Amino acid sequence: MTYELIAFALFAFVTLGSAVGVVLLQDPWHSALLLGVSLTSVAVYYVMLAAEFVAMMQILVYVGGVLILITFAVMLTQAEKETEPDEEVPRA
Repeated sequence: MTYELIAFALFAFVTLGSAVGVVLLQDPWHSALLLGVSLTSVAVYYVMLAAEFVAMMQILVYVGGVLILITFAVMLTQAEKETEPDEEVPRA
């Protein structure tokens, strides 16, 4: 087997695993991180095809732009969890 085929199989496994994780995870923060892994591994395919410009655009536009927007949306829409007081304060 050639090294290219081994690298392709490895990154295919990473891409499919992270894409399944994006869909199945309930936490939006971890889902967004796995989306970044998936998009970065797609850029590796472009490098394997000797399309370095397309790979850099994939990283700059999708990983650098879209993922940052998703991160901001997740951070701004997260509801704060209410903490329960240890003991109730008597009201006058």
